[in-house]
This record gives sequence, structure tokens and C-alpha cells, in this order.
Amino acid sequence: MMMPWVTFLGITRPLRVWKYVVRSGDTVIDATCGNGNDTLAMLRMVADDSASGCVYGFDIQQQALRNTSLLLDDSVTPEEKQMVKLYAICHSRMEDVVPVDKLARLVAFNLGYLPGGEKSIITRPETTILALKAAQRKLAIGGLISAIVYVGHPGGREEYAAIEDFASQLHADEWKCCKFQTLNRPAAPIVIFIFRK
Repeated sequence: MMMPWVTFLGITRPLRVWKYVVRSGDTVIDATCGNGNDTLAMLRMVADDSASGCVYGFDIQQQALRNTSLLLDDSVTPEEKQMVKLYAICHSRMEDVVPVDKLARLVAFNLGYLPGGEKSIITRPETTILALKAAQRKLAIGGLISAIVYVGHPGGREEYAAIEDFASQLHADEWKCCKFQTLNRPAAPIVIFIFRK
């Protein structure tokens, strides 16, 4: 099966790819809420009148969850905000709170540190790989794992190497994995897509 986004050249914003995968009413997971921009974008994709869509958001930093909640307060209706469930736990524990019978169409990771926050608090390869394995188990057929990996800070390249190794080992009959990298900007973020066939 050929995915429409494979032919889209010059992609720098995963949001454009997400829109090919996510539909209103879907369940999606923001594995790293940060300042809430991805959470808000996901909510706008899944929200509909039935209120059956749901965004599960995770972050270990209370500040990130406060920022996300405030952004939602300013951007959506109270009814829409009820479709978002925020958890102050590590993304590696997503299966502890997402119901067993709920499969996600999208699990998004925006890795590194909280913009505007403490730069010493970063995502780490060991928990990110556990989270990717959990995302793999929670992903619906036709769903997407999306990861923006920042390599310009200490620990970023190690995390990228671990994710690339994880994706490279997935069976090609069941998964399509690709990355988008800016070749003339070595410290630019790298986008990795893991699509479940």
C-alpha cells in the first residue's frame, strides 16, 4: 500500500503527515506534552460533535501540563477540553492509563527538553525506547508513531541512535519506517515516522 505522505517532499512539519492518518473520533496520544501545541493540534483533529475522540497527554513535568492546560483553556471550548486527559507520568507508562480496548491512530513524541523550561531535564533513550514499545502495542493498524528528535543538546544524538536502531529492527511486512533529516544543518531536528501497515 502506498501512503500519500511518502511522496510529499521537503516535509518539515509532522502535522501535515498526521492529517493523513488521524480522523475525527480517533484516540491519539501525545507522549510528550511540552507546552501543549501538539496536544492542541491533535485535539482539533479528533474533536467532533459526538465527543468520541480522545487525546491522552503525558509529561513528567508539572509545568508542561500546566502550560498545556492553559493553552487549551485559551483555545478550545470546555466541552472540547474534556476530550483531553493529561497525566503527570513518564510516557513509558502510557499503557497504565490508556484503556486496553483503546487503540491509537497516532502516538507523537517531541523529544528533548521543555522549551522555556529547565534544559537539564531531558527525555532519555532508556525510557523513550520503553515508550516506543508501548506505543507499538497501542497502535491501531494504519496508525502512526511520529517522533521529532532533537540532536543539538547533550544526550540528543544518543537518543536518536537508539530510536533509529529500534525502528530499523521492525519487520518490514508490518511496519514502514522512514526519517527526514536536513543534510546541511547537522543540529536540526530529525523526524522519524513509524507507520503500522
